[in-house]
Amino acid sequence: MTKRAIIPLALLTAFMCLTSGCGNQAASDADVSESTTSISLLNTKGEVTSQIEALAKQYQAETGVEVKVLGVETGADAQATLKGYYLADQMPDIIACESSGFGNWEGLLVDMSDQDWTKRTDAAYIDSEYGTLGFPYTTEAIGLAYNADILEKAGVDPSSITGPDSMKAAFEKIDAKKDQLGLTAVIGFCAEPENLGWSAGNHITGAYIDSGLSRQDTTYIDLLKNGGGIDDTRFSHFADMIGLFNEYSDPALLTKGSYDDQVMGFASGKYAFITQGSWIGALLTGGDADAYAKAGNFKVGMAPYAFEEGMDTILTSAPSWWAVSKEGNVEAALAFLQWCSEDSAQQILVEQAGFVSPFVDCKYVASDPFASVISSYISAGKTSSWHWMEMAEGLGQNGFSYVYQKYANGELDAAGFLREFKKVASDWYSKL
Repeated sequence: MTKRAIIPLALLTAFMCLTSGCGNQAASDADVSESTTSISLLNTKGEVTSQIEALAKQYQAETGVEVKVLGVETGADAQATLKGYYLADQMPDIIACESSGFGNWEGLLVDMSDQDWTKRTDAAYIDSEYGTLGFPYTTEAIGLAYNADILEKAGVDPSSITGPDSMKAAFEKIDAKKDQLGLTAVIGFCAEPENLGWSAGNHITGAYIDSGLSRQDTTYIDLLKNGGGIDDTRFSHFADMIGLFNEYSDPALLTKGSYDDQVMGFASGKYAFITQGSWIGALLTGGDADAYAKAGNFKVGMAPYAFEEGMDTILTSAPSWWAVSKEGNVEAALAFLQWCSEDSAQQILVEQAGFVSPFVDCKYVASDPFASVISSYISAGKTSSWHWMEMAEGLGQNGFSYVYQKYANGELDAAGFLREFKKVASDWYSKL
């Protein structure tokens, strides 16, 4: 596990001892009593808040154990939120971590290697030193999502998008029929960094790192981690694709829009493409269901981010994992996660939250519009990994995102985008 210097946990523990008194009894009898009947879970998937709360209620109905669901606003730094809980001595029993976040909690998370659920999935987060630390609750995909009905009406076969030339041709063809198709723009791409920096900074950068590669290929993430290295040729091609997105995106969305604006525009049939992942399916059938229905409940698909000819993969992974804090109610938390891998919980997570189950024996199929899309790519062996999660913490969301914004608003051209990207990466890693 990569060691990080964001917060020295031993020092924080010492600080807490000084301020709260380590010599005192760790918990009162009332606290202990409460801990046997309740646990807390940090949910970082804001788009499925109501579904996770339904999961918690079902567990309480079946076991009598209350699960308190704590939320993180979309776009907020989940690890910063967790650190705040830790400092306040209010660490949730179950936390959520992307792969880059586990390094913040070295030695503080429970090894779940002996749990039954680990035998039924290959998507657990496993650390070479500390064991099985992360419980996978869904599989998600990153790709160029599209409205299949609009593409059909425009005469564009999505399977023809195999590289930069065919992608550009598709955009031009749709743009020429924009008014006829009732479109605001060809694509809903947003490079607003303050609240949506995680999208371009992390997910779309992930396309540069992994598109077209085998799941085990770490060439470009290794280069980045080695002092912030960027491959000039590959990134130049990637920059051309981002330039295409800048040109054909909704101007009102491009640098000042929000996640809600972006997804609503797609749900309403105003964009043929959108630079978001499969998780937006929960909004199409949830919060944006009325707009989606009015737009015809159109079929969706996902094309590769083919910025070089022949790239034919989308990026799939567990987006984050649930982990158990050693300082919490461990046995109750482990029991809850085991239950989450089983029938009644899987039904909620799949059928209500729209998750694609990572468990081989799950019998439920999500009604989420993107579920079959992910399954088809997985069955065809056309997936790449999410190595962007191994970037230095905060680099994508708080560093690269501002470079995308400069490119989008015209401060940088493609060559400048490359230069600035390289500088931000190099500077970021030099400070670690």
